[in-house]
Amino acid sequence: MISRRGALIAGGTGAAVVAGGGVAAYKVATGDKPEPPSPASVNADGKLLWRNWSGIQNAYPAARLAPKDEGELATALKVAQAPIRPVGAGHSFTALAPTDGTLVSLDAMSGIVGWEGDEAIIRTGTRLGALGPLLAQKGRALPNLPDINKQSLGGALGTATHGTGMKIPAMHGDVTGLRLVTPSGKVIDADATRNPEVFQAARVSLGSLGVISQVRMRTSANRRLRRKVWLEPFDEALANAEGRWAQHRNFEFYAVPFTGLAANISHDETDDPALDRGPDQDTEFLLALRGLRNLLGFATPLRKAAAKALLSTAKPETAVDEGWKLLSTERPVRFNEMEFHLPVENQLKALAEVVATIEKERPDVFFPIEVRRIAADDAWLSPFQGGVRGSVAVHAYYRDDFSFLYELIEPIFRRYDGRPHWGKLHTLNGGQLAAIYPRWKDFLAVRQELDPEGRMLNPYLKGLFGLT
Repeated sequence: MISRRGALIAGGTGAAVVAGGGVAAYKVATGDKPEPPSPASVNADGKLLWRNWSGIQNAYPAARLAPKDEGELATALKVAQAPIRPVGAGHSFTALAPTDGTLVSLDAMSGIVGWEGDEAIIRTGTRLGALGPLLAQKGRALPNLPDINKQSLGGALGTATHGTGMKIPAMHGDVTGLRLVTPSGKVIDADATRNPEVFQAARVSLGSLGVISQVRMRTSANRRLRRKVWLEPFDEALANAEGRWAQHRNFEFYAVPFTGLAANISHDETDDPALDRGPDQDTEFLLALRGLRNLLGFATPLRKAAAKALLSTAKPETAVDEGWKLLSTERPVRFNEMEFHLPVENQLKALAEVVATIEKERPDVFFPIEVRRIAADDAWLSPFQGGVRGSVAVHAYYRDDFSFLYELIEPIFRRYDGRPHWGKLHTLNGGQLAAIYPRWKDFLAVRQELDPEGRMLNPYLKGLFGLT
């Protein structure tokens, strides 16, 4: 069996040889942009640099705190220099975390601290990748996971991070209770009956109400899943997507620009014995797409023909294992990202327009475009509040210009009534967001009550909420 990796790497090497002189010529022909310049590791005041995963957000906080328990956290929030910003893994692309005041990490507040039936009580500093094996010890699992599992639980909940599945909500949709530590040091227990307005506001709150110290979450049985990955023409993926979302526990696909192809991924429960996922092939696939861009980006028809020829021998990939081992993927190649959540009737139309626009205007793009479906929930600032939504996520290699996301892609998403992912690039704020979130003013009222002095607000959040 020839994998995607084998086909692309072999084909890419062959293409380089034809282009003029073997691997050396291939390296010369890549045309990759240089590494983006890095900010100074220490500023003039001796403060250490904080930088997000992709490198586009940075700050020099005056103080960094890592409280060990809720008491230390409450004291810290009362006396720390504002703006106070909680931070997890730094996987948000927007400027949610940067502050010249106090950066608060909950890394020391992690782990499962108790159970109420099948609901786990989890400290929010817990990284998603660590949570899977902890829950599995009790035979339980989170119902779903996002594509990347490096985030802290608190960061994932605060930005409405999600996986894919027609009947499975984003992670905050499984939160049944929480403890919020406010900037005054007060600790509020909230759920659907106790402080319900705080509960509805806090489940997706961008760290703007205070800091959520722990949550109570629904879990599911830790079942094995069968993961299948297969390629097909993009037009066929579009035609079959709705049926596959209805058929599979989890389904998503990736439109691959300049290839005419799409990569499909499904997960379904099974009692079959484990079948190893094998070594990572996604990274090699991505690097090969970059190689095709660098070699043949000057001629779209030639680039598409080469991609189809290289991938024609690729066979479907199958793995069977516990869900927490399969639903997330390693993503070592850095990128910047814009993702919007659209009404389901608009999702695939918007996707087709996005792909056509990229292929017309931006031959430098090579990252696949991720397409998912997420169940509804009722959190006030949830992008999925009020109905099932379909997400479309467009990526740009971290070395490449990503201004096209704002100039070309965001207008498409907005025209199709999209709501932005809170942790990913967008330009919406104030009245624009109020127009698409029915409970926007209610959220701002709760926020003002819990943080009247704005201690949790950095400049980005003030602009987002229309407070500047």
